[in-house]
Amino acid sequence: MLRECIDALRVKPDGSYLDGTMGGGGHSFEIAKRLTEGGRLIAVDRDEDAHEAAKKRLREYIDRITFVRDDFKNACARLDELGIGGLDGVLLDLGVSSWQLDSAERGFSYMKDAPLDMRMDRSARLTAYDVVNGYEERELARIFREYGEEKLAGKIAARIVRERAESPVATTLQLASIVAGCYPPATRHKFGHPAKRVFQAVRIEVNGELDGLAEAVTELARRLVPGGRMAVITFHSLEDRIVKNAFRQMTLSCTCPPDFPVCVCGKVKEAELVNSKPITASAAELEENPRAESAKLRVIERLDTEKKEAR
Repeated sequence: MLRECIDALRVKPDGSYLDGTMGGGGHSFEIAKRLTEGGRLIAVDRDEDAHEAAKKRLREYIDRITFVRDDFKNACARLDELGIGGLDGVLLDLGVSSWQLDSAERGFSYMKDAPLDMRMDRSARLTAYDVVNGYEERELARIFREYGEEKLAGKIAARIVRERAESPVATTLQLASIVAGCYPPATRHKFGHPAKRVFQAVRIEVNGELDGLAEAVTELARRLVPGGRMAVITFHSLEDRIVKNAFRQMTLSCTCPPDFPVCVCGKVKEAELVNSKPITASAAELEENPRAESAKLRVIERLDTEKKEAR
């Protein structure tokens, strides 16, 4: 959804922009090439390999880019360190990047054999191997159920525990095979690859993807200047729900109970939804990039709250 994101941001040549999930640099490239010498892009990612790849891809525009290796949830603190105040645009493309999925050795894909890793930041301690082989059965079931919305969470967790008692579950294809074996052959591939939800759940646990997401989205949205826009792409219902609710809170002008005769909460409407419903991938894009099938793009525009408060 590259075109939709760039259109939504309405990049100004002299503006300041944050790409909080740089990945291989695809979105950053399109933002940076629209900037002049007065513009600035802050490209953030916690993956060291992503920085190496993106710097090569973005070398033509390196003079207008500041690279920051960190989780986007820490971006506001890093912006303060850099002395950067208001932003004209923020982009977040949540979840695992295509670049990471295509790097088989990273262990994100259930289609390619690799050690169970799934760390977005390779310096982090917790790996997918640690989760799959170290968590108790009850905790595994909870993760599969909550983070993967997996209906067979208990059965899969029990099967993993039995298998690892014989020998560790060490690779992606081992884990994928265990999960697939929990489904009856007739329905195994009814909703895509049977291991998709379990892999999502383990990845979210390893990287703490949902921890503090609402707070980070709100904090970054509040760094926008009036008229600035924030675009967020989600790929599953859990993170989309969090982003949707965070945006909704910013668009409310009152949070008092409905039966209150007058507003006493003091809430000020901070932003406006650019689209009432999320933008989804076009048929043409889905032909080229099937991974975009579950993608949802939500966009908000920052309002001038000082003027509203003055009135």
